[in-house]
Amino acid sequence: MLIDFVWVKALSSALLPPLDLLLLATLGLLLLGLRRKAGLALLVASMAGLFLLSMPAVATTLAALLEPRYASGALNLEGAQAIVILGGGSYAAAPEYGGDSVAAATLERLRWGARLHRLSGLPILVSGGSPFATGTSEAAQMKAALVEDFRTDVKWLEEKSLDTFESARYARQLLAGAKIDRIALVTHAIHMPRARLVFEQAGFRVIEAPTGFSTSRSPGILNYLPSSHGLELSSSVLHEVIGYGWYHVRLAASTQRGQQ
Repeated sequence: MLIDFVWVKALSSALLPPLDLLLLATLGLLLLGLRRKAGLALLVASMAGLFLLSMPAVATTLAALLEPRYASGALNLEGAQAIVILGGGSYAAAPEYGGDSVAAATLERLRWGARLHRLSGLPILVSGGSPFATGTSEAAQMKAALVEDFRTDVKWLEEKSLDTFESARYARQLLAGAKIDRIALVTHAIHMPRARLVFEQAGFRVIEAPTGFSTSRSPGILNYLPSSHGLELSSSVLHEVIGYGWYHVRLAASTQRGQQ
């Protein structure tokens, strides 16, 4: 299972910038001696792609296509029975914490989930296994951060999942006994379409509770100058698009197996 996860991650890296653009440029260099025009075309395409995808203006525009429309103060948790917070990565062997802790992306989700808990009183489920073989699961790290740093209780830990697809299935198994099927789902705004897809397919009724919106723009000319942040955001958008398509394939395959 872990080996499959690593191979999927390696394949997705090859399809995403900057690696896909570097591979395209490498192919262009190899073709220069045989087909000069084709090689130059590939080199120009890779450089142009890198330039455009690194521009914050392009990256935030792409992100806005995925992120749900959200008005400040408009979130309504009425009818929700629990808050489900998805893991967003680990900070392995954190020296200042004396061991594994949550990554920055996970911390953003925990902060928002803790606030929603204080506003609503709803119980919390944290979800995340140990895909990169850290000493503790993401769920355990999330619980520790919520309890120790936000003084917020956690009722359920889902510690087996390696991705969002599995998070939905295992969370459903945990909450079925409590007869909970309507949840407030906490994850990054850019990740919400894919997360909602699989949680609804697992049988949940989902209230979107996104955080970490990516649509704020840099001032003036900085919005059009390539940056590492712009490239990272563009890569995240493309990752979500590929993941959304892949999850549709997995869901279709699961349905087909169930009918056989």
